[in-house]
Amino acid sequence: MKRISAGLITCLFCAAPVAAQDKDAPSMMERGAQQFLEGLLLEMEPALEGMRGFIDEMGPALTDLMGKIDDWSVYEAPEILPNGDIIIRRKPDKETEQVPEVQPQIDL
Repeated sequence: MKRISAGLITCLFCAAPVAAQDKDAPSMMERGAQQFLEGLLLEMEPALEGMRGFIDEMGPALTDLMGKIDDWSVYEAPEILPNGDIIIRRKPDKETEQVPEVQPQIDL
């Protein structure tokens, strides 16, 4: 019995440092995910730089536009015409929309 308990105690003391290392070091899955995200960030960096330039140029105009439009829900989705023009139509008002009256049917 003493040999079994001594062996168990020895195994526990040997396993403690291994368990501590597992908690500190990231797993292979975590390292792979981290490398994937770092690679994705490197690939996206030129596009993000282009977006930053777009925001610098168009930011004031978009801010001005946002101040002029109170409620975006009253407009339909933008439509791009073949010549490149973009149209944003206003949805028809429900109050002014004409609802056709249904004539009652007579059963004979």
